[in-house]
Amino acid sequence: MEKSKVLVWDVPTRVFHWLLALSFAGAFLTAESERYRDVHVTLGYTVLGLVAFRLVWGLIGTRYARFRSFAYGPRSVLTYVKSLFTRSPQHHLGHNPAGSWAIYALLVLSVLAGASGYATYNDLGGHWMEEVHEAVANTLLGMVFVHIAGVLVSSLMHRDNLVRSMLTGYKWAKAGSDIRYRHRIIGAALVAAVAAFWMAGPDSVPASLGTSTHRDAHPRS
Repeated sequence: MEKSKVLVWDVPTRVFHWLLALSFAGAFLTAESERYRDVHVTLGYTVLGLVAFRLVWGLIGTRYARFRSFAYGPRSVLTYVKSLFTRSPQHHLGHNPAGSWAIYALLVLSVLAGASGYATYNDLGGHWMEEVHEAVANTLLGMVFVHIAGVLVSSLMHRDNLVRSMLTGYKWAKAGSDIRYRHRIIGAALVAAVAAFWMAGPDSVPASLGTSTHRDAHPRS
């Protein structure tokens, strides 16, 4: 079968992916620093906002971005994993079954990390919630490494550079299997919204959510 260069990942999906990676990495690296507490909180809220966007985009986005395109059950995942040990491993143009489960896990853990972080920042739950937040963040980091390992293995086995495709949006596949629209405007709007929030910082979050109360109760030197 002759293959051609086809567009698989739209701009919003790619922007979300890299902004989420950057935000989580930054939040994790600043977690223990009182000096960069505002940065940590801002990035944590960014993670929650990005996941909220992805949930919506997973319903109304382009073909391979929609959740229904990678809604695989346990049997499909097991069959896919078994195929990796054969001479003809299954190949999926979008997310493969094992990768789809990793993505769902990353989304769920991101929400839990953000929610527990919000609770910790606002003195909800005390020390116990801090422990929960740290445990979830560490679990999320572990899942990130699992995701990266899966990307490397899949790239090698299928001779398909998945990192490059998430940068460019293109893969080599059967002609006619590509998406029609890149949605550049939505992608640009997502970047602009995140950039604006980063410039405003956590103070831009409505006081009714409780952030200002916590900040007043714990003055910094």
